[in-house]
Amino acid sequence: MKAMKLPKELQSFLEVAETAEEETLVFTKKKRPVAALVSLRKVDRESLSLSTNPQFLKIIDTARKEVRAGKTTSLEELEKKFGTTAPNKRMERTRKTRRSS
Repeated sequence: MKAMKLPKELQSFLEVAETAEEETLVFTKKKRPVAALVSLRKVDRESLSLSTNPQFLKIIDTARKEVRAGKTTSLEELEKKFGTTAPNKRMERTRKTRRSS
């Protein structure tokens, strides 16, 4: 990701981004989207980097396709495979044990 100071000629874009708050502004050429302007007031750099990273986007796309195809694994199956339980289930057992004492 590159960062640069906004030239004075483009300051009006900054003002538009500020007024748009959380909305993304999409620029078009011949009615086709070519760029977007997003306010970063409430966005951290890690989220921004991940949301534009081609490898991460490919992982998300693959995962979505697997879910649509029904290729999922339940929490119970994972617990059985790895011989463990989710932290919140351990807490439930601990609380029940303490209450019964």
